[in-house]
Amino acid sequence: MKRIFRSRITGAIALLLLVFLAGSMGFKWLSGYSWIDAIYMTIITVTTVGFKEVQPLSTADKIFTSILIITSIFIVGYAIKVITEYVLSKNEIGNFKRKKVKEKIDSLRQHVVVCGYGRNGKQAVQKLQDYKKDFVIIEMDEDLADRSDDDNDLLFVVGNAIEDDVLKEAGIERADSLICALPSDADNLFIVLSARQINPKLKIISRATEDTSFQKLKLAGADNVILPDKIGGDHMANLVVTPDLVEFLDNLSVSGVQDSINVEQIPFEKMCPHGKEMAIQDLDVRKKTGCSIIGYKSPDGNYIVNPEPSLIVRKDSKLILIGRPNQIKNLKMQYNV
Repeated sequence: MKRIFRSRITGAIALLLLVFLAGSMGFKWLSGYSWIDAIYMTIITVTTVGFKEVQPLSTADKIFTSILIITSIFIVGYAIKVITEYVLSKNEIGNFKRKKVKEKIDSLRQHVVVCGYGRNGKQAVQKLQDYKKDFVIIEMDEDLADRSDDDNDLLFVVGNAIEDDVLKEAGIERADSLICALPSDADNLFIVLSARQINPKLKIISRATEDTSFQKLKLAGADNVILPDKIGGDHMANLVVTPDLVEFLDNLSVSGVQDSINVEQIPFEKMCPHGKEMAIQDLDVRKKTGCSIIGYKSPDGNYIVNPEPSLIVRKDSKLILIGRPNQIKNLKMQYNV
């Protein structure tokens, strides 16, 4: 729709320029006017303001002027119509679009709110899309939001995420998680404080630039604080001291195309749909799917690496499994993940 209107406006402007060019050249060559007088005569003729001619018109001049007036009436009228329709439709489309986005956001439950659509925000959104997780993006840059929305059909709330009204517009009260990916630690800290007050049960992950911000964000209510620069430095150093191990871990895929996933986490209710707590050895996951259990997250949040076969899988716990892509696919089919 936008492209159609833009092409029509471009055509209307081109016709207007053509009329002014033809009028100016006509008065210049037919009547012998100077370029200034020719342009002046074209303007007062096209706009029909009724000012006096520069000099008396000959018969040929009158015929040319009459043709110019009739032509310009239709072209100027058409241009005004196209521009008016574009302005009105732009407002209507914008209002309609905002209304549809609001309706979609209001229908979401247990979704993720992503604050900031910069480099880290885009990476987070890509991961959420891979896992088909509902999310809403809060972004201050309206142009960036419009461009990204047109390309990817994303749900944007344009505004400053440090404002409570903007967070509420993104459905923070019904959200499951919040990702603060703004470049300013102060802004992220303020968002964490506000979001924690609005939704005490919210899982909050925040980005931090400075080491000194880590503890402040944790005290403010962030469940996890990520230092991208530190992670990048550690990763580069590990490529020096343990290159093969790091490359192996890098090749493990936890999201994206189904045929490339190697690691998956399964909650208790999927592993034990009947609700009965069982030992890992009794689940017999290896035999059923080919995947191996490499980790266990207890209900209180503690992790156990390479858990014993006799470990009892408790309610509200999670198992972390590794396998080849086809084995992960079997795992998902077996447990309806």
